[in-house]
Amino acid sequence: MVTIYDTIKEIKMNKAERLNQELIFLSNKSIFHINDLVTEFQISKRTALRDITDLENMGLSFYTENGRYGGFHIVNRQLLIPVTFNLEEINAIFFALNALSSLSATPFEKPYNHISDKLMATLTKIQQQAVIKLQKSVQYYKIPSISAPLDLNIILQSILEETALNLTFHNKKQTIQVSDLLYRHGIWFCNIYNFESKNWATYRCDQMKNCSPNYTQTTLTHTQMQEIQDDYEKNYHNIPFECSLTPLGVELFQKNNYPNMKLKQVDRQYYLYGGYNQEEFNYMIQYLLSLGNNVKINYPQALKNSYLNELQKIINQY
Repeated sequence: MVTIYDTIKEIKMNKAERLNQELIFLSNKSIFHINDLVTEFQISKRTALRDITDLENMGLSFYTENGRYGGFHIVNRQLLIPVTFNLEEINAIFFALNALSSLSATPFEKPYNHISDKLMATLTKIQQQAVIKLQKSVQYYKIPSISAPLDLNIILQSILEETALNLTFHNKKQTIQVSDLLYRHGIWFCNIYNFESKNWATYRCDQMKNCSPNYTQTTLTHTQMQEIQDDYEKNYHNIPFECSLTPLGVELFQKNNYPNMKLKQVDRQYYLYGGYNQEEFNYMIQYLLSLGNNVKINYPQALKNSYLNELQKIINQY
């Protein structure tokens, strides 16, 4: 018997959306039972049976088997059934594509406006009008690439294939393995392992020249790369620091921060703390200057002194 409670739970999800989610849920299964759908989607057994019939009409191929180990056996696990999106999901996709289109360089060769045009052509007129209205109604600030790296697609391919790269970085030829790509404030970065120096580092992609695959170099597994990065993060930033922040300073930190920086609150006072390496000393000064009068350095003294010296240079310009 279907209760009022069952009905309330079922109306939480639109039927078409639920069927799509059920297709995705079943895509990695070779067999399923009614209770799988009941538990996963919080629906009644009667609704689950109706959904199974609808899924069969949509093209899901299966046969039933009775008994203790029976159930619905999916004939073809590669579900070649189109998954539809509701209007909210469509708007989210176009919103993301519009934001990505502002980048002057990406690891993907296909322009995003071309992808948007192809997606738009698959929509109904009503859906097209809704998407266009969204694009006009929602404004957001785009951060374009400061420079356009030439070999982003080669770098990405080396990550996926776990192969090494030969390149020139700061006029020095190197052989590296790239762990991942990062886009931050208009600049593409990547974390790398240098086979010559045996060091972990972060490189600006626009400063990486003449990238080419190196298939003879023995490379590291993803697990090995992660272990090296963890060790680097633990031991490289070996100079501790702490600063006091104003509420606006907290907001500025939340908009722009780095893995070696953390935030804590003690008795209503916020603190920026963490560690840095001596090689990052000048960058730390510039970062703290970007916080204006919303930061006060507590320690170390060397960081405080250099910060004050930089402030004095600014004052001397006037």
